Amino acid sequence: MSENDEQRQTLLDARGMPVLTYVRGVREGHPWADLAEVVGPDPVDTIVSDMSGWAVSGSVELGEQLLRRGARVIRHAHEMRRDLIAYPPPADWSSRVLGNRFRVVPCDRAADALFPAWRAAFPAGHPDHHSGSDEDAVNERLAPLLAGSILGPVLPCSALVVDDTDRVVAGVIITDRDGLPWIAEVFRRPGARYAGLGADLLRRALSVAAADGLTEVSLVVSDANPARRIYEELGFQLADTSLTVVVL
Repeated sequence: MSENDEQRQTLLDARGMPVLTYVRGVREGHPWADLAEVVGPDPVDTIVSDMSGWAVSGSVELGEQLLRRGARVIRHAHEMRRDLIAYPPPADWSSRVLGNRFRVVPCDRAADALFPAWRAAFPAGHPDHHSGSDEDAVNERLAPLLAGSILGPVLPCSALVVDDTDRVVAGVIITDRDGLPWIAEVFRRPGARYAGLGADLLRRALSVAAADGLTEVSLVVSDANPARRIYEELGFQLADTSLTVVVL
């Protein structure tokens, strides 16, 4: 049994019958039913009546049913997986030269050090832009992520790139999410000088992960994020698709 199984909560209908299980969290200021799974007939009426104002992440079918009842889309996303055994990363991926006097360093710095590059990577209009304040982004997203309190402990195959002033300009953060290596963040500063850094850092992370004995890694990418093409080029394959909506 995984940690998520132990933490799952159950939504009951008016007859006291289970209709939905989920892992509770917070998403963009909303109470969040993450990893929602339908376990009974006709859950939509109960979700609409009992979870107004909640974010719900689940199957496309459930999301579309809620959209027809007035819900609003937060994210349409695809889970992708990379098999490290059947298709091992090339050995030279871990030793690629970055250029521009960039250096790869461990992912052991505070959230404040990562934040400027992370924020710049996802500006307003980007499908993965964090709409909250800078303070909320640091305190509710980056700091808990680095502390291992939201997606599990950060794995050693994670890494940052710093420039010649020791400023973080890119990063890949991989966590142990209930035993599944999970790419929680890939980011780089925008601009020609930093072009390709995200992909190169991800190549390195995959090679290190394979050398560390990991068998696969997974991630979620927003439907509108052009990075999906890069993930496909690096051997990631579509595993699942989900919708996150806010019940209104």
